[in-house]
Amino acid sequence: MIELVGYTFFQYALIGSLLTAIACGIVGTYIVSRRFVFICGGITHASFGGLGLGFYLGINPIVTAMVFSVFSALGVEWVSKSHHIREDSAIAGFWSLGMALGVIFIFLTPGYTPNLSAYLFGNILMVSRTDIICIALLTLALVILFSLFLREILYTAFDREFAMTQGLPVKWIEYGMMILIAATIVFSIRLVGIMLLMSLLTLPQITVNLFTADFKKIILGSIFIGFLGCVTGLFLSYQLNVPAGACIILIFVILFLLAKGYLYLTRKQ
Repeated sequence: MIELVGYTFFQYALIGSLLTAIACGIVGTYIVSRRFVFICGGITHASFGGLGLGFYLGINPIVTAMVFSVFSALGVEWVSKSHHIREDSAIAGFWSLGMALGVIFIFLTPGYTPNLSAYLFGNILMVSRTDIICIALLTLALVILFSLFLREILYTAFDREFAMTQGLPVKWIEYGMMILIAATIVFSIRLVGIMLLMSLLTLPQITVNLFTADFKKIILGSIFIGFLGCVTGLFLSYQLNVPAGACIILIFVILFLLAKGYLYLTRKQ
C-alpha cells in the first residue's frame, strides 16, 4: 500500500479525488437543494453524445462532451422556462437525444474505441496532469463564486420569486449554475464514469442532510464524505482488482446506510 502511494499516477488519482470531492460537494449540494437530481442525470447522459462526436472526429472527447453538456443544460433551462414545457419532459428529450447521437457517432467511428469504457464506468487511475489542472481551475472558480455570492445563489435556489423582488439577476444566476453543473459533470466523468456519476453528486449530500439542513455544513460534510469515499474506493479497487468507480459508489452507499442505521437506533432509544 505504501509503495502504491509513491507512484505518480496514484498521486494524481488522490489529488483528482480531493478536487472532484470539493467541486461535487459544492455543486451537488445545490443540485440536491433544488431537487435537480433528474437534471443531473439528463446532462450526464446527454454528454455521451459529445463523447461519441469526439471519438468520431478524432479529438479529445472531453472537449466535445463539455460542449454537449453545456448546451443541454442551457437547453433544458431555456425550454422549460421560455416554452412552458415541463422540466422533466425537457430533460428526457435531451437525455434521449444525447444517448442516441452518442451511439450513432460511435458506430460510425472507424476502428475500435478503446477508451470508451473509461468514460462509461470511470478510471481515475488514468487521470492526467491536464485533467488535474482543469478540475483545479473549476474548483477554484466554484469556491470563489460561492464565497462571494452564496446569499444570491441561495435566494434564487429556494425562493425564485423573492429573489426577483430583491432585484437579483435570477436568470443569469440560473443559467450560470447550469453551466457550472455541466462543467462539474464533465470533469468528473474520469472519476466514476457516466453510468455512476449521478451518485457522486447526490449520495454524500443526502447522507449529510440526514444530520443537518444547513447549506454550508452540507457542503463541508459532503466534501469530507466524497474524499473519504474516493480514497477508500481506490484502495478497495486495488485490493479486489475491480474498477475504482464502482468501489467509490459502493462506499458512498455503505456510508449512507450506516448513517441511516445510526439515526434509526438513536431515535429508537
